[in-house]
Amino acid sequence: MDFAFTEEQDALRQLARKIFEDHGTHEQLRAVEQSPEWFHRALWDELARANLLGVALPEDVGGSGLGFLELAVLLEEQGRAVAPVPLWPTLALAALPINLFGSEAQRQRWLPGVARGETVLTAALTENGWDDSAAITATARRDGAVWRLDGAKACVPAAHLAARILVPARTGDAAAGVFLVDPRAAGVELQRDVATNGEPLAELRLSGATVGADDVLGDPQGGGAIVDWTVQRAIAALCATNVGVAEAALRMTASYLTTRKQFGKPLATFQAVAQRAADAFIQVEGMRWTAWQAVWKLAEGRAAREDVDVAKFWAAQGGHFTTYAAQHLHGGMGLDLDYPVHRYFLWSKAIELSLGGATQHLAKLGAAMANAESYDT
Repeated sequence: MDFAFTEEQDALRQLARKIFEDHGTHEQLRAVEQSPEWFHRALWDELARANLLGVALPEDVGGSGLGFLELAVLLEEQGRAVAPVPLWPTLALAALPINLFGSEAQRQRWLPGVARGETVLTAALTENGWDDSAAITATARRDGAVWRLDGAKACVPAAHLAARILVPARTGDAAAGVFLVDPRAAGVELQRDVATNGEPLAELRLSGATVGADDVLGDPQGGGAIVDWTVQRAIAALCATNVGVAEAALRMTASYLTTRKQFGKPLATFQAVAQRAADAFIQVEGMRWTAWQAVWKLAEGRAAREDVDVAKFWAAQGGHFTTYAAQHLHGGMGLDLDYPVHRYFLWSKAIELSLGGATQHLAKLGAAMANAESYDT
């Protein structure tokens, strides 16, 4: 069995890594992180010029015609560079579901702009007090030719940049729809919050916000399936991103430990230090293989619900272990904001807390095993 990437995927990775490295110095990242937008526009534009923003979109909307696995390669490279650009919300949360479930008019209206780097999109998949993205309390009701939405969503990424937010809302007792909401429309309010890594998030409040019939994604009674499809890919994409974050932190730590000396010897030669680094390496490998298992199955259209939960557990646990160890093994340097390793711990923690933590996914796995339930029925 061949687990290697194809030549095309390796070329994509090399191109993405080069662009992220060229635009991801510590000074560049710090300047972007201190700006209110938290958006590295020069990097975003360069990704668009290389057609990497259209990596998972078909050619008829300006994309490269590749797929979800290639998008995961791009996101892993973003994690390695901890680059503040809205790749995950625009591509994984919004562009992929619009491409699959949207009408031809919706596809042609929004996706070419994404590929050109002109349009940022996102989705609001979390509600306060709920760990399960399928638990939707926001409502949508017909009012003549439009829908009126009420409710609130939490932790919406890149909402301040987005042209549209995909918002799931209940359209009946057991039905939900997904609506393309203009964040600047009447009845829509964004309250700014901040994630662990400094990324702006938004609490989205809807008070009778109107959405036209043309901005309903798919069947307004069948949005639950769209949300489920999107959440699985969103979590797998986060896991791939965190692989890049953890691996980069570990490589940075290994470089530090082999050059920094105490008592005349490199720190890496001390047994306790070497064991801690070795344990982190095992965690990263666990994160890597579980993430790619989930990504590959989803890219192949296979059932992957259990694989996604396993990957999310490893990403959350392994990401914390590795980036915390990286800070600890750097000693005082690990806490210095003028030294880049702190950024990896903050990113990994933000990813860990997105769309459910390790405990939630481990509990789902345990319950399924205890009850001998099938994940994908």
